[in-house]
Amino acid sequence: MLGYLARRVGGGLGVLLAVALAVFGLFESLDSDAATVKLSRTGGGDPTPEQLAAVRAELGLDRPAPVRFVAWLTGFVRGDFGTSLISGRPVDEVLLGRVANSATLAAITVALLIPLALTLGLLAGARVGSRTDRLISTAALAAESVPSFVFGVLLVATVSLSLRLLPAVSLLPTGASPWSRPEILVLPVLCLLIGLSPHPVRLVRAQTAEVMSRPFVRTARLNGIRGPGLLLRHVAPNAVSASIQPLAGSVVGLIGGIAVVETLFSYPGLSQELLRAIEARDFPFVQSAAVLLAAVGIGVYLVADLLTLMVSPKVRHLAVAGESS
Repeated sequence: MLGYLARRVGGGLGVLLAVALAVFGLFESLDSDAATVKLSRTGGGDPTPEQLAAVRAELGLDRPAPVRFVAWLTGFVRGDFGTSLISGRPVDEVLLGRVANSATLAAITVALLIPLALTLGLLAGARVGSRTDRLISTAALAAESVPSFVFGVLLVATVSLSLRLLPAVSLLPTGASPWSRPEILVLPVLCLLIGLSPHPVRLVRAQTAEVMSRPFVRTARLNGIRGPGLLLRHVAPNAVSASIQPLAGSVVGLIGGIAVVETLFSYPGLSQELLRAIEARDFPFVQSAAVLLAAVGIGVYLVADLLTLMVSPKVRHLAVAGESS
């Protein structure tokens, strides 16, 4: 088991290095850099070559590309994310508040998404073809067919502008916690749930329907086990263990979904700061944020793998067999 875990962690580190190289390569391919952006914001017209050279030397952009990448990577491994090329502030200081806001939004969504997807999927899959199954499946398919930002616009138009029940934008004073104004979280979380839950609901439903057709379920029914007892004791454990990875994929999908929702509702999360940093060619910030987001995704899949090993003897046997072979 330890060998399996070591291979997964090693593979994850390799993916992070590939992400860092890809982001660095894309930045190097841009037609401008932070020095050009910084000088253009002074309003003095097109910068001269001498001015560009001076600012590039000041920002460390005059060094060869491999040297700059190794310098960033060495600092990142030590926990030093570097200094923003535009604001001059430490990257980790800028990231801290923004990541906390995004993490709050993600945590609430995950806390609601997983039980919602499991409950609806189990209810639909336990009685395939029933009215409940048709209702849940149709709603999930319809929601999955429409981009989440469309639901966001509709929610703003109805709940905020027409009914005036909740704020249309999720603005916060600088340094304030989202928990100081919990009402600003309702529409973003609802938009994320509508966009992310249909896929895992349909997958859990399919897994539940497949488990319901197995011989051991028919045997349990012959022995008088029916209703909630059959579903919770015999069907749910098998269906849920097979649905852990799809649920992990939905959780990772929060990274992209939150970016859209934060932009739509003007929520002060990481996405806004990341977009500004990309526009300003702020390499240390973008590079560090991209690698951290990739690490979150890899961590979620690793946790899902470990949960699958814990609840599925078959998968655990295959993992142990892979170590011994």
